[in-house]
Amino acid sequence: MKILGISAYYHDSAAAIVENGKVLYAAQEERFSRIKNDASFPENAIKYCLEESGFGLEDIDLVAFYDKPFLKFERLLETYYAYAPKGFKSFAKAVPLWLKEKLFIKQFIRKRLRELGADKNSKISINFPEHHLSHAASAFYTSPYKTAAFLTVDGVGEWATTSYGIANGEIGIKVLGELHFPDSLGLFYSSFTYFLGFEVNSGEYKMMGLAPYSDPKSERVKHFMDIIKESLVDIKPDGSIKLNRHFFEYPVGLRMVNPKKWEALFGVKQRLPEENLEQLHADLALAAQKVLEEILLKLITFVKQETGENYLCLAGGVALNCVANSVLFNQHIFNDIYVQPAAGDAGGALGAALASAYINQELSFKGLEKPFNPYLGPKYSNLDIERILRKHKCSYHYFENQEELVKVTAEHIADKKVVGWFNGRTEFGPRALGNRSILADASDPDMQYNLNMKIKFREGFRPFAPVVCEADYDTYFETGKHSHYMLFTSQIKESLRKELPKDFNQFSLDDKRKFQKSSLPAVTHIDFSARVQVVEKEMNPMLWHLIQSYKTITGNGVLINTSFNVKDEPIVNTPEDAYLCFMKSGMDVLVLKNYIIEK
Repeated sequence: MKILGISAYYHDSAAAIVENGKVLYAAQEERFSRIKNDASFPENAIKYCLEESGFGLEDIDLVAFYDKPFLKFERLLETYYAYAPKGFKSFAKAVPLWLKEKLFIKQFIRKRLRELGADKNSKISINFPEHHLSHAASAFYTSPYKTAAFLTVDGVGEWATTSYGIANGEIGIKVLGELHFPDSLGLFYSSFTYFLGFEVNSGEYKMMGLAPYSDPKSERVKHFMDIIKESLVDIKPDGSIKLNRHFFEYPVGLRMVNPKKWEALFGVKQRLPEENLEQLHADLALAAQKVLEEILLKLITFVKQETGENYLCLAGGVALNCVANSVLFNQHIFNDIYVQPAAGDAGGALGAALASAYINQELSFKGLEKPFNPYLGPKYSNLDIERILRKHKCSYHYFENQEELVKVTAEHIADKKVVGWFNGRTEFGPRALGNRSILADASDPDMQYNLNMKIKFREGFRPFAPVVCEADYDTYFETGKHSHYMLFTSQIKESLRKELPKDFNQFSLDDKRKFQKSSLPAVTHIDFSARVQVVEKEMNPMLWHLIQSYKTITGNGVLINTSFNVKDEPIVNTPEDAYLCFMKSGMDVLVLKNYIIEK
């Protein structure tokens, strides 16, 4: 059975093709449209999946959409009714769109598929798994486990904001419990994102990166945590929560919170996006992060007690919080924790297709023998690349021998040059995992700031991830979770760290950033943590060989790996995207498969 999975209309829409339970291709719409977090119908992503697989729409047995629109509309109406007359502006904005388009999603999908070439007389079968079922399926059916507990935590699906249960390869997925809107851990965290001046649904990474600039022993952090737990969220022993609705406006408003109420509560003025970050912003970010971690720990402890399972699959947008994931892993409540690379809504397309495949075909799942392959998007030929280089009248070096290309690229990085690296298929999910990456020297103390300012054009405090070959992990990092997808953090090896000054916590944010904290300063965060990606030769041979070549030259087996994009743009998809991004940023070298371009 061939199934087309679709996610759309909230944020980060995507499409995926699954055949007999096997994932073939998947891609996010933003990579084609060049609109960050594009929520529109994933027309281009669907076209790609069909063209690459060789299937026509007539070959598709089932289309799976990642949630149930009628349940979502029910939640919308009941929520507005409960809060009426408050929220009329939001109601007047949302309901016409639902009545025009979203409520008739089945007909709309059929219409859009006909525009893409489906037979006008065919009645394409469309399935609507629940949102959290799609998330759970995306994690379990790409995991190495035959049976596992699952926990899905996000903003909101239809009604559920948190759900847990048991996933079994023979029986399927059984939901044991749910927490419902408006009590949402994801929206709780996003409310702080909003108050601190970052964009909801994309700025959560920034807040997570800002939090370590604070000291968890700080009296102000403890004070903020006390306020959060006394006034904003009632945390139950099982990890379920009750939010104080007096302080949150997202259920029916056009903003997450009422800034005036939060300013009075915390004694902190809401930060506007263009305003400088100060220590108190980092303190509030850390307080929110710590409360999030506390709730998640209670949740997974409860899930362990209820399910008795040894393994846990995490899914939903909150599962992209790699700091929290590591806190959970390091408690050893479960033997292991798995998070798939597109844990957010884009992964819902994959999950909807997988859930439908295993439910409809009654397939059994025995766990993947090899790590799930995240390289599911478009790839391009040398001919495609040459067309772009000729179009832009670009001079280049062509390398027939990839071993030589890798050696030359490694020499550039060793020479402190920043390299745009474009090779193979695009990654699925929000992280660049070595095919659409910017690579640089992790030992250069100036590289973190230069990358942020001159190449990514983003806030200087933002950390960068290290990438290391699997066999070398223990040389540079303390014992921790080996993640192929940058979804867990590890501590830099103690032998590589520099001693911090006694008054380090009194430094300004920028001075904290500038201080060289280890012999890998460009990837060592304030708290000596790093969001590590490990590379296996079989999964990504080109990146593996590049790191090995760099290690031979420098003696250092760690590179910076950050996404190939600049601020507010999606990760590059095509050779032309890569070339244009290269030219408008401060990158020194661009590698397009067999071609090297130097500025």
